[in-house]
Amino acid sequence: MNANHEKLDRIGRNILASTRNELYLNMRFLDVALSGLDYTMNLNTPTVGTDGFSIQFNPRYLIELYQQDLVLLNRVYLHMLLHCLLRHPINREGREEDRWNLACDIAVESILDSIDNRCLNLLQSNLREETYADLKGEMSVLTAEAIYRWLGKTQDFNRQLALIREFRRDDHRFWPEDEPSDNRNGQDQQQEEQSGDNDRDRREELEEKWQHLSEKTQTNMETFFASWGDEAGDILQSLTIENRERYDYRQFLRRFVTMREEMRVDLDSFDYAYYALGMELYGDIPLIEPLEYRESRKIKDFVIVIDTSDSCSGDVIRKFLEETRAVLSSEELFFEDANLRIIQSDAQIQMDTVIHSPRELEMFCENFTVRGFGGTDFRPAFRYVDELMRRGEVGDLKGMLYFTDGFGAYPERKPEYEVAFVFFEEDYIAPQVPPWAIKVVLGPEELEVSGGRGDSTDRNTPSGR
Repeated sequence: MNANHEKLDRIGRNILASTRNELYLNMRFLDVALSGLDYTMNLNTPTVGTDGFSIQFNPRYLIELYQQDLVLLNRVYLHMLLHCLLRHPINREGREEDRWNLACDIAVESILDSIDNRCLNLLQSNLREETYADLKGEMSVLTAEAIYRWLGKTQDFNRQLALIREFRRDDHRFWPEDEPSDNRNGQDQQQEEQSGDNDRDRREELEEKWQHLSEKTQTNMETFFASWGDEAGDILQSLTIENRERYDYRQFLRRFVTMREEMRVDLDSFDYAYYALGMELYGDIPLIEPLEYRESRKIKDFVIVIDTSDSCSGDVIRKFLEETRAVLSSEELFFEDANLRIIQSDAQIQMDTVIHSPRELEMFCENFTVRGFGGTDFRPAFRYVDELMRRGEVGDLKGMLYFTDGFGAYPERKPEYEVAFVFFEEDYIAPQVPPWAIKVVLGPEELEVSGGRGDSTDRNTPSGR
């Protein structure tokens, strides 16, 4: 590095360090996160960007911003930091790159615009205000995932270009690349194996690093810096959504299965050596016959309650039923004498349907009609199920799924069976549920089970983050 480069590198580092100190003095809950990025001069970028480990900067760009407005420097620094805290660079894999980049930029800029702090305050353009208004009409929280889906519905190419010009602040070329596809010849695949392994290791290191820093920042905001309130804007809400623990929905349903013997040939327990020996010695008398029973773990008695109050969308209910049907059927979780009850309830029981087989469940989902649209009260459904158990119509009940928006009166006492309150939407922060219940959040793109941070939800299901 020649003397001129050394001077530019030093100036750029000093500008970034000064910006970091300014952000720390104004938002101390970011203290740990602000220490997560080093600085590297990179003249291949016209602006700045981050790979999650360091800020790659062009010093001339930083000098121009420094001379123009310090608020712009603060915003671009925090813009990149929020990308990392929300794991935007890692979560891009499998998504259309340009659309995902724009969605991430809009998400973090909306957070910056929500923060009431003079070190970040700028007047919002009409385009920003209109965009935020459109987005908030479609989603409760402006997450990158939800904005990505919204952009996919927008066919106005010129408007998307305008949004890119309005919200882009950093260079995303340093974000991790998607893993290469298998559609390569043998030589290319061999050459890329080693670099692919290195990329995966680096991606895992990046994920682990920012998950830790993100959770630490969230804890800081929930405890030591809870008094900051509106000054922190939407940062805590976004971190809470991103840091939800995630589990496999199929594994979650398996916690409600029953272990018992089922009449079925168990080929795994059959030894062909003894069978062949008997046939050889005695002609037609095998020494061991196949077992007629085997132990299986399936659903025997199970209850799904659907909140059909006015606040629950019929389309969302159908989506939940279809996804649950797909899991139960594909995983072959039904005993032949299964007793699955699907109860519709708002402030009172509206309908109770008994399902005995995957085919009956498929027909129910195809012909499903919502009954209700009244108020919300969870207690009648619990009283009804308790009565079914008392009459012997429901036997060994392992659990109940209660699909709802969460706003209603909960039972005061824990029932004899496990209960999971299920909420739908990836960007939805569900209400608190009773300490004896499990809180489940199902996202629109993939089914995920989310135990809330710091509460007693999902106590037994192993983490699959």
